[in-house]
Amino acid sequence: MTRELHEPMDEDPSSGEARKTEDSYLNDNQQAHFPEEFSPDFLKLYYGRLFPFDEMHKWLSYGHDGKHPGCDSTFFSRREFSFTLEHDIYVRYLSFRDVPEMETAFRDKCPHKIDIGSIYNVDPAKRMAYAHGAGDSVFSPVEKELVFDVDMTDYDDMRTCCSGADICSKCWPLMTITIKVLDTALREDFGFQHILWVYSGRRGVHCWVCDSRARRLSNEQRCSVADYFHVYKGNQNNNKKVTLSGAALHPSLSRAYTDVLKPYFEEQILPNQSLLSSEEHYEKILQMIPDDAITSQMRDRWQGTRRSSSSNEEVNLTRWRQLRQALELSKKNQMLRRSVEEIIFAHTYPRLDLEVSKHMNHLLKSPFCIHPKTGRVCVPIDPDDCDNFDPSTVPTLSQLLNELNNSKSNVKGSSKKVSKDWERTSLAKSICFFRTSFLEPLLRSCKLEIEAHHQGKIQELAGRPTLNW
Repeated sequence: MTRELHEPMDEDPSSGEARKTEDSYLNDNQQAHFPEEFSPDFLKLYYGRLFPFDEMHKWLSYGHDGKHPGCDSTFFSRREFSFTLEHDIYVRYLSFRDVPEMETAFRDKCPHKIDIGSIYNVDPAKRMAYAHGAGDSVFSPVEKELVFDVDMTDYDDMRTCCSGADICSKCWPLMTITIKVLDTALREDFGFQHILWVYSGRRGVHCWVCDSRARRLSNEQRCSVADYFHVYKGNQNNNKKVTLSGAALHPSLSRAYTDVLKPYFEEQILPNQSLLSSEEHYEKILQMIPDDAITSQMRDRWQGTRRSSSSNEEVNLTRWRQLRQALELSKKNQMLRRSVEEIIFAHTYPRLDLEVSKHMNHLLKSPFCIHPKTGRVCVPIDPDDCDNFDPSTVPTLSQLLNELNNSKSNVKGSSKKVSKDWERTSLAKSICFFRTSFLEPLLRSCKLEIEAHHQGKIQELAGRPTLNW
């Protein structure tokens, strides 16, 4: 529904006076720079010009937005949205019939945060009519993407570079590990294909598994999938964060360890977080080893042995080799030799917010909304190129408006045909990736399913006996 900057005004309430106001705002600030990262005025411009309403509607309709006789015309209107408005006003159970209604609501309400919820059996806005129903008439969720939420603050017990909401290039590889491990397991172990990874806008990542099988999982089945990834079970009260049982690692864990966890731990996490460079740090690791003789040996060896000429990286790697050798050569028992793997898993394996994944009615932040603290867009992440994703380069709201403002003066001299305002900004790369790598394959699959379901109904009806009166 976004339109070109210079098209004629029309009577559409979502593009008439509101659009005129936006044009005036940009014209008045033609030579200005937008220094702030976030403001309600900027957000209104973003929803009016840059938010990809068409693409979001196509995604959340799952093929039910066409003229095929098998389409469910109520599908999108039964999806719950929630808005967090200015002053932390939270509004749930919003729903929209179509793109124009959704766009109008976004522009009018200007939500600081958008969350996406389940598809219910009825329009969420009409839920009160079903509040005292029985059986199938009870207002309830019937479908929802399988989602995962990973937040960097859950790694604060091991991060030495940052804490809380802060992130940097030294700790962000923990999110890269999460993407690699979960994406591979979801595809190879569960057979899912349509997976969307999104940057949270500040300090974490979100995963949306959108296959029809995933969307129709019950809460019990979602719990089973979440528990499959529940490896890290540490808290502030226990020293041992991971316990790996059995003679051999589960194939999924073995693959993750060999392909991702071990190389990332030794090449990035160990040196970047200085896990063994000081007594304060290495004591946390020694407490994870169930053998007093080895911990005493390492403690005696490391105390006071660091020379000033050695870098943190050299100290960390040397001490890790010493500890690993002592554990792997132990003849006491398999559990002690497994401590190497447990240490690596404890520091690298994804730490999920399990409650987000287990319940169908849990909402999750929408892709392409703006994080109000950073002003950054919640952009998709390519799992095949996640090593090169840098959160510090993600477009901010003010950056996009500056790009849009500057493009107005250059549009006449450009030979490139531009049909959407976002194509003139750095947001174009993210939306194009969303379209080509995720949305188009997903919709092809959805349309095949709709057609197959429709043909099945036709055959079922054709096989029913007719009544002769």
